[in-house]
Amino acid sequence: MNTAPPSRATSAAPLLTPRVTPEQTPAAPPGSPSHGAPLWPAIPAATAHDPTARLPFFIADGGVQHLAGSVARQHLDALSAWPQALHLAEEGLTLVLPAAERGAFFERANHRLREQGLIVAWRDETYPVHALLNGAPGPLLATFERAASRFWGTLTFGAHGNGYVAGPDGRPSHLWIARRSLSKPTDPGLLDNLVGGGVPFGQTPWLAVVREGWEEAGLTPAQMAGATPGRCVQVARDIPEGFQRELVSVFDLCLPAEVRPHNQDGEVHSFACLPVAQALAHAEAGEMTVDAALATLDFALRHRLLTAPRHAALAQASQALWSPASPRAGAPPVR
Repeated sequence: MNTAPPSRATSAAPLLTPRVTPEQTPAAPPGSPSHGAPLWPAIPAATAHDPTARLPFFIADGGVQHLAGSVARQHLDALSAWPQALHLAEEGLTLVLPAAERGAFFERANHRLREQGLIVAWRDETYPVHALLNGAPGPLLATFERAASRFWGTLTFGAHGNGYVAGPDGRPSHLWIARRSLSKPTDPGLLDNLVGGGVPFGQTPWLAVVREGWEEAGLTPAQMAGATPGRCVQVARDIPEGFQRELVSVFDLCLPAEVRPHNQDGEVHSFACLPVAQALAHAEAGEMTVDAALATLDFALRHRLLTAPRHAALAQASQALWSPASPRAGAPPVR
């Protein structure tokens, strides 16, 4: 068994990172949320959206009109630039091009929309465009630039890893918490899980969390091999970039007490290893990204880290967000 370590912090940018004492989280930059937020605000935030603000987006394929996402009504004027490709009707907007022409269309359209400032935080990463079947991924209909997924409201996939240290009883005693880089295009400076990121086209959530383990925390594939799957959490909410419809696969990774994460890609401002109760308090106070707070709550529920009344209340409140999708095929069942 590992002995619970004192709180500690590491950083990819030591000159910019304040020292962290056992009683502190990584220093919050200006504008970060503070304590006093409603009970686990990530739960209502996960589905907060204005249903009147967007229209369904369909892709016609094989004589079937597949729901693939949604577009903002305020962007219909911009989308009218492609009348041969996009047909507007009362029920929504439909892409009518055959499969062989969709990639070229999205490349042209997304670059134009980027020039107009309607697609932001360009990543040069390829994401899939799936048909939506009751919120779950259906047939693959196209691929395009990652940043465009929020504009079109298409389904994306995330993978988050809760890094923890076990106490003498084998139960989680500390959680590794990251503070996002202040220059991140999304949620700069907020608290996050040890690792987390998007799942690009051609990867599984498991492969993505292993990759992110090295990029964000300097953990090798051998170290990440011990990660175990939790639940898959659904998010469907309005965000400044458009609409986030995402399935977030949650993993847990027990780390030896002597391991220190070291960021490799510049996307993490600092790390801190916090007592479980303190880490959960930050998540409940709204100081984490929505995705990370939901992954942290999933961890707390599965490991029974809350009092019985709070466990029951939060499990009931978050149950509607749990997807039947599995983070890793053949993995042990969720406890």
